[in-house]
Amino acid sequence: MSGMKGGCLCGAVRYEVKRPPLYSGFCHCRDCQRATGTGHCCYMMFSRADVDVTGELCAYEKLAENGKASIRYFCPTCGSQIFGSGPPGDDRWTVYAGTLDDTSTFEPTNAVFTRSRPHWDRPAHCVDEYEALPG
Repeated sequence: MSGMKGGCLCGAVRYEVKRPPLYSGFCHCRDCQRATGTGHCCYMMFSRADVDVTGELCAYEKLAENGKASIRYFCPTCGSQIFGSGPPGDDRWTVYAGTLDDTSTFEPTNAVFTRSRPHWDRPAHCVDEYEALPG
């Protein structure tokens, strides 16, 4: 899964990852639902050192349910949400799987915040499920 590439809708922001994700899956938290306009987001977690990014990003910071900052990064031209992170200084990137050039490389392993999953958003098969973030 290394060498995955992706970017925003207009192509102004591009990225390439050097290693496989630390983990990947579906997040059903209310923030992800509101940010995507769907029942969940599809995400992959990487070390920032493993992601090369070109192009300008804008950021939106919000306090998450746990009281810590959650930052979403998006293209200022087309508005595509591409990355997420925890508080400033977090050494990880959340990469949103819909931004991959080849979405078939996305292999989810878990679903988090399933307590917030809407009844119309069906559970995925063969993934570990957690009511909140796993310990």
